[in-house]
Amino acid sequence: MTTTKFALIGAAGYIAPRHLKAIRDTGSKLVCALDPYDGVGILDCFFPDADFFTEPERFDRELDKLRRHNENRVDYVSICSPNYLHDAHIRMAVRNDAHAICEKPVVLNPWNLDALCKLEEETGKHIYTILQLRLHPTIKKLKEQIEKGPKEKVYDVDLKYITSRGRWYQFSWKGDVQKSGGIATNIGIHFFDMLGWVFGDFKGLEVHENTADRAAGYLEYSQARVNWFLSIDGKDLPPVAVQGGKRTYRSITIEGQELEFSDGFTDLHTVLYREILAGQGFRVEEARKSVEIAQRIRKI
Repeated sequence: MTTTKFALIGAAGYIAPRHLKAIRDTGSKLVCALDPYDGVGILDCFFPDADFFTEPERFDRELDKLRRHNENRVDYVSICSPNYLHDAHIRMAVRNDAHAICEKPVVLNPWNLDALCKLEEETGKHIYTILQLRLHPTIKKLKEQIEKGPKEKVYDVDLKYITSRGRWYQFSWKGDVQKSGGIATNIGIHFFDMLGWVFGDFKGLEVHENTADRAAGYLEYSQARVNWFLSIDGKDLPPVAVQGGKRTYRSITIEGQELEFSDGFTDLHTVLYREILAGQGFRVEEARKSVEIAQRIRKI
């Protein structure tokens, strides 16, 4: 049986270990990796024999060389780079005759999605995105409950997500709205996708706050009225999180009932990789609704 071959862009990033684990745990092989920062000792834990590049030009050349030797060609490129580079790195992958698996947000603007969908049609290559909340057991169960409930019911929902970040955050690309898309995009887009997946068509939004540290507002779906709050400021953590020594707090209440889903995130990337390798997975078009919402929040 032929081993599926991967390349990875963004090997030094926060999310890269989840992708490396998913590649390993699906029995696949990492052939080469790219990151301008060379502190990538994490590769030793997963694929110490992978070739490593700090320059995209040489990495691109390597993919091209492998493509020309058919038996060594890369099948998938996993993209864990900064948000604003996703579009370019997806194109690099597809240009080298590989499918792309891209972290959230797959792109920052809806019109970028249009171009990528055309690229899929032209090349026959697939562009996948990470929408892992759709795979969370608690969220899947919630979706089933809503689908079995009355279709005319509109639920009152409160969403809070606080994930503490240090001072470094605002000095990195994540603190640059042009590069990250801001708070709503960088830490909120998974939740916007999940809400649409569970509660149906998007109807409208209001933005009540949108600063470097926080964003809040109102979202309406065909079956939900959602008040949402996002923050990277540890001062916003509730006492229950602080007392428990936690720096992250997730809370969704539906009709006043708390939905507990703090755990169960560790292996969702691996589950998604298995689905992709089995011919499933979430294609780039499925991210459209959440990308549009995040972009509208940014522009208001």
